Amino acid sequence: MASLISKIFIFIVSFYCMLNASSLESRYPSYSYVFSEFDVDDDYLYNDEFIDFVKANESKLKRFYRHSLRRGKSLLPIMQGKLLEDSVSDLFIYLSMVESGFLTNAISPKKAAGLWQFMPNTAKQYNLEKYNNYDERYDTVSATKAAIKYLDKLHKQFGKWYLAAMAYNCGEGRLTKAIKKAGSSELSVLSSNQYKYLPKETRDYIKKILLLAMIGESSNIDFDSTSEYIQVKVDTNTSISTIAKLIDVDKKSLLKLNRAFIKGKVPKNKSFYMLTIPMEKIYAFYLRYEPPKIKQKPRKSYLLTRTVRLGDTLESIAKEYKSDIDEIIMINRLKYPYATVNSLLVVPVTLDIFKKYSN
Repeated sequence: MASLISKIFIFIVSFYCMLNASSLESRYPSYSYVFSEFDVDDDYLYNDEFIDFVKANESKLKRFYRHSLRRGKSLLPIMQGKLLEDSVSDLFIYLSMVESGFLTNAISPKKAAGLWQFMPNTAKQYNLEKYNNYDERYDTVSATKAAIKYLDKLHKQFGKWYLAAMAYNCGEGRLTKAIKKAGSSELSVLSSNQYKYLPKETRDYIKKILLLAMIGESSNIDFDSTSEYIQVKVDTNTSISTIAKLIDVDKKSLLKLNRAFIKGKVPKNKSFYMLTIPMEKIYAFYLRYEPPKIKQKPRKSYLLTRTVRLGDTLESIAKEYKSDIDEIIMINRLKYPYATVNSLLVVPVTLDIFKKYSN
């Protein structure tokens, strides 16, 4: 008798779960596409804990989705464009949504910052510069490029996109230990609230991303794909307010696109920086913007070689050898003003510095 009651109970629970999953299928017809982009099996839609999570958080996350979309609509074409250029699905926009709610100047209690919430050490690894009143973690283009590189690296390491997303949240070491302890890399196992192989934040994190993607991809809302942006070169000491007036763009809108310039002014650390402006304003920019004349510094005629170490930036290397960033960029024919770990740089120096380091 007890066995019969147990079987009936299991049948009722299974039937209830199937009804709920069927309801999810009808409400979110894009679920299969979303799951495939994150390498998640379709069967996860029938996972009891995922169903319970949707039931408990659906209304709240729908509101969060609408607020985030309004806040970041002007940024989404930039982010989507960069994702589509590379090997990472553009659905990883929802990871950024979970991280920051598309608040460009978001900062966490742990000092993670920007749309992709880069921690300072990770930012250094992916060449996002930070000094004075400049923090590249807040730059939409640079931070998105860095996030793509990081996610691609995590995918190569773990083999599944949902694992890359989870590692992005909890760290590579924490996820590796969890997989080893669980003896499985299956999502249903790692996200289980019963076994708790990962912190609750990470277990909920992947469920939030999947649910927000299902909400977004089933809503048929276009991310303002008609808006296009381009980056232009501006010189040191340039005011963002001045550029806004020159190209007839609202100052707040331009600052929102360029949060890396924390006080709205291009710092003096390099001779130029990249500024994001609307594509339609490109002609106005080149017609009206006149870069300030900069007095040329005397060139240094002695050369040293230096292997780039973790944490190095062109700024720190130039400071160490009392050299000049622009000369380092020119002599090494660098396409971008970044220092790549383990690469060999030629550093122009004065005679005194050459003698000091060559002895």
